[in-house]
Amino acid sequence: MSEQVEIMRELEVDAPREEVWEALTDPAELAEWFANDVELEPEPGGEGVFRWDDGDVRHAVVEEVVPLERFAFTWEDGRVVIELEEVPAGTRVTVVESPTAEWSTALELRAWSPVVAAA
Repeated sequence: MSEQVEIMRELEVDAPREEVWEALTDPAELAEWFANDVELEPEPGGEGVFRWDDGDVRHAVVEEVVPLERFAFTWEDGRVVIELEEVPAGTRVTVVESPTAEWSTALELRAWSPVVAAA
């Protein structure tokens, strides 16, 4: 049996948690930086639809909402948990993705590897 793989990314944003939270949960803000058209009900059980100009459409279901701290949802590729933490420089954003079993197997077999840009 395959073990569940998690992909974690962390970054610090020079902005207060309130602004970062809004950018992650407000459909108009998400349409500015993530997808071209967004419908989102940021409450447990709420639904989300993300549309891109290339025709890609993704559907999500919100699982957990702790305002200014934690936002979790599922969609076709698995589960995503976003956590916010206030830090001296602004806000630390931690994103943990738990891909579907199909992706987990590919990651374990190293069929996929992240691209790391040199600074």
